[in-house]
Amino acid sequence: MTSPRPGGPGWMRPLGTTGVQVSAVTAGGAPLGSMPDLFGRDVSADEGVATVHAVLASAVRTIDTSNGYSDGESERRIGTALAQAGGLPEGVVVLTKVDPRDGDYSGDRVRASVDESRERLGIDHLPLVHLHDPENFPFEEITRPGGAVDALVGLRDAGVVGSIGLAGGRVQEMARYLALGVFDALLVHNRWTLLDRSAGDLLDEAGRRGLVLVNAAIYGGGILAAGPHARGPEGMPARYGYREAPPEVLDAVTAMHAVCAAHGTDLATAALQFSLRDPRFTTTVVGMSRPSRVDDVVAAAAAELPDALWPELEALLPPSRVWLDAPL
Repeated sequence: MTSPRPGGPGWMRPLGTTGVQVSAVTAGGAPLGSMPDLFGRDVSADEGVATVHAVLASAVRTIDTSNGYSDGESERRIGTALAQAGGLPEGVVVLTKVDPRDGDYSGDRVRASVDESRERLGIDHLPLVHLHDPENFPFEEITRPGGAVDALVGLRDAGVVGSIGLAGGRVQEMARYLALGVFDALLVHNRWTLLDRSAGDLLDEAGRRGLVLVNAAIYGGGILAAGPHARGPEGMPARYGYREAPPEVLDAVTAMHAVCAAHGTDLATAALQFSLRDPRFTTTVVGMSRPSRVDDVVAAAAAELPDALWPELEALLPPSRVWLDAPL
């Protein structure tokens, strides 16, 4: 397996049956709207808009966001940049997600969420819209007749959106939604990385069903993109997947840094290409919140890594008992 190179063969690929193509790397809009509690820094409106302009000028042709990121601020900043660019450039695709508001994740809320996203982004037709983090609500509520899932299916059937996806965390809960058989795509986060393979069975089942597969949070919330010392800032524990990282994970990160250095690369580059070289994933979402980050990610995607690196990193995978969703 090899990674697709920016602008080279395989960099652009079809997004299921939507009729549009996406790039192997997607610019993640979660930090774009500024969520310092999760991502460690404030992002001003000007910096966020400038980052989108940098994406539009790069080999990255796809942007991922969500209605609920910073209460819609991520979508607003993307929409502002697109308006300044004269509209959505040819070949650029924006993906988003529906989110609850004030505890409401009803069918009406899903329809309102899509309308809000279209207005903020300035895009009439959204090619792919995910049901976002439904595991935070009772399954019976989200799947009841006329509820959130039904509403999203109805929007697809009416042609308001192109395809519908499922984007969430805990794989055991996501499997319940996948079994409904109504989704066209699956986005997993933090659960298929150099440190965690919790999503293995879920990805296998989604693949058997023919779903588009999207991998996100490949750095585990930042620990795989940080320096060689896998500890948090002074007084703060290091985190993986928004949780305190167990010692086995910290030890693995430290050892992986050493392996990468011995092969002339860095762990962040390896973490990105670990996902890119997996042919199951249509695209890999990488969070971006400053213009220079765009160039860094494109350069990492273009880097040549030795084949010998991968088995050495695989041998350092932490035991399944410390994965985010440890097998039962």
